[in-house]
Amino acid sequence: MVNEREGTDVDSGCIYMFAGKGGVGKTTCAATTALHHAQTGEETIAISTDATPSLAHIFETGDRQKPVKVQKQLYINEIGLDEVQQMWDNKFGKEVYEVFSTFVSIDYDSFLEFMTSMLPGLSDEFMVDYIREMKKGGRYQTIVWDTAPLGQTLALLHTPAMLVEHLRMAPRVYSRLKFGSKSQDSILNILRRWQKLSADSIDFLRQEVRFNIVTIAEALAFEQLEGIFKELDEHGFDVKQLIVNNVIKEYDSEFLMMKASQQRKYLSKIYERYSHLNIIEIPMCPYEIKGIERLKRIEQNLFY
Repeated sequence: MVNEREGTDVDSGCIYMFAGKGGVGKTTCAATTALHHAQTGEETIAISTDATPSLAHIFETGDRQKPVKVQKQLYINEIGLDEVQQMWDNKFGKEVYEVFSTFVSIDYDSFLEFMTSMLPGLSDEFMVDYIREMKKGGRYQTIVWDTAPLGQTLALLHTPAMLVEHLRMAPRVYSRLKFGSKSQDSILNILRRWQKLSADSIDFLRQEVRFNIVTIAEALAFEQLEGIFKELDEHGFDVKQLIVNNVIKEYDSEFLMMKASQQRKYLSKIYERYSHLNIIEIPMCPYEIKGIERLKRIEQNLFY
């Protein structure tokens, strides 16, 4: 996505990822982007992997069927733990559990909880694979991904390296366990397939996904940006757009005047530090962003 005020058309047939720390407005930006592309005639779906999703709330839909049709050419899908578990089952879950359960007494639900806590980026890794398969399917021209808070999302970047290290040690570890050679081959092959899935997911993110970082003009948010961009850069991700949400443009009280003054300090730092990016400011609204008409007002700032 490139802001049309810069004179560049918004590309169709893209995947847009909105990332940032919790509470900065990722979902609002993702919903607005999905609405914009749908209104240009593209089949569009917005997907949320946040543990506390709010796409349905923003679009004011109570439909429980997934994906939910919001309006012509616009769909949303909030992916919960059940869907992630199904993805895990389809790829590796049952196979890995069968091997581990031969030497550890653990029920499948506890095993899944253990794997999720051990790999905080697990759900997002399988979401990347899910989106990759969706792109191959060709039903949607535009896919918008509203991610979980950024710390969890970035965790998926470390999975391939972790699996490489595990594979290096695996033959020695598993040779000491009391199960047959067939099971040893099984778990090593599973890990190798998982390693390939992880590597393919990272390549997909590099080549196909457009990263949009959402932040606010406050001290902690600004300080976190440096670490976010450093990590993304180390993994070869090219972020071109930074969205600063809830910028106070009008004030009629001493409180808002002081907040606006504080924001200007950090806005200045953002423009100085990230001048190579397309930076978009979204004004603070005096109302909750909920419903198509209010999203269209955000669209005016995000795209025009």
